[in-house]
Amino acid sequence: MNIEEQLLAALTLYGLPVLFGVTLVSSIGIPIPGSILLVAAGSFVDLGEMNFWAVIIFGSIGAILGDQIGYGVGRWGGRRVSLRLDRWLGGEQRLAGIESFARKWGGPGIFASRWLIIQLGPWVNLACGIIAYPYPFFLFWDIAGEVFWVVFFVLVGMFFSERVQALAQMLGNLTWVVVGLVAAVIFAWLLIRNLRSSRK
Repeated sequence: MNIEEQLLAALTLYGLPVLFGVTLVSSIGIPIPGSILLVAAGSFVDLGEMNFWAVIIFGSIGAILGDQIGYGVGRWGGRRVSLRLDRWLGGEQRLAGIESFARKWGGPGIFASRWLIIQLGPWVNLACGIIAYPYPFFLFWDIAGEVFWVVFFVLVGMFFSERVQALAQMLGNLTWVVVGLVAAVIFAWLLIRNLRSSRK
């Protein structure tokens, strides 16, 4: 039984506490499939086994709390902590790139990293803390993005309840495709910028 099957079994048995815990832990940066679990929860809502608003509230609060932990670690731990995380981030250069992303895109970047480029979300939280991005603005964009993420994937699960397992696998693969494309675009942009600066 793989991790996805174990989480789905736990969701079936224990319900909302599992959903809360998974969204919280995935927002901190532990690589577990939170989106897939939201799709499954949406399917359970459609079958009448879970309450729609309870799923939205528990899923959103878990994700938002996880993001606040990441922001707090970056804000009060700073680079000392980030250096200890360099195995996950890929080194100081990778973290510097994420900090540059946070500075350039600000709130819209935070919003997009909640639901579109989900794998960047935990590191954007950390980077926002390190650069001391204003907390009220971080919280606003974070709440907006996480609620959108939860509602979107729960609705997907509700509308495609009969094919939730195949759809969950497709969404997982699609997420990595999006991440790959975004990474390629960022790499190309950095390469072009460096070439232009070297010519000056």
